[in-house]
Amino acid sequence: MTTTQVTSAGSAGLMRGASVEAPSSGWAVPVRGDIGTLPWCRLRRVTEYIQQNLDKELRLADLAALVFMSPYHFARLFKCSTGVPPHRFVVRQRIAGARAFLATQELSIAQISRMVGFRTPSHFTTVFRRVAGVTPRGYRTGTLRENRPGGEGGCDGSH
Repeated sequence: MTTTQVTSAGSAGLMRGASVEAPSSGWAVPVRGDIGTLPWCRLRRVTEYIQQNLDKELRLADLAALVFMSPYHFARLFKCSTGVPPHRFVVRQRIAGARAFLATQELSIAQISRMVGFRTPSHFTTVFRRVAGVTPRGYRTGTLRENRPGGEGGCDGSH
């Protein structure tokens, strides 16, 4: 086996100066290295689409088609760009949207769960607890207590 240098192999120089062990047959051994990231304009297009369509079902294939990529390649580049896989990103965005709605009492938790793309309130509660560490009702109670005049909450002075 010999060691060779691979410089700028394939698409837009995504592998830079990676050493590879090449067998004596002359075939290059695949290198697992830097696979790159999504171009900024494509990442922005996907994230804006996600924000605008949180109430809808967002499939990996649909997100990938939005930026003209295969689902597998899109998922890999999206994770390299954002640090999280597409599904986890979507779930976090849904929970962030739910937090904003939960800060007011105008909507029920069931209505909020549908508005941010969950089919059932129970699934919403499960996912919310997993991400935020508290149930939606607990979050709402804590948020409303903090936003009440007088700060801490608790007794309302009528006792």
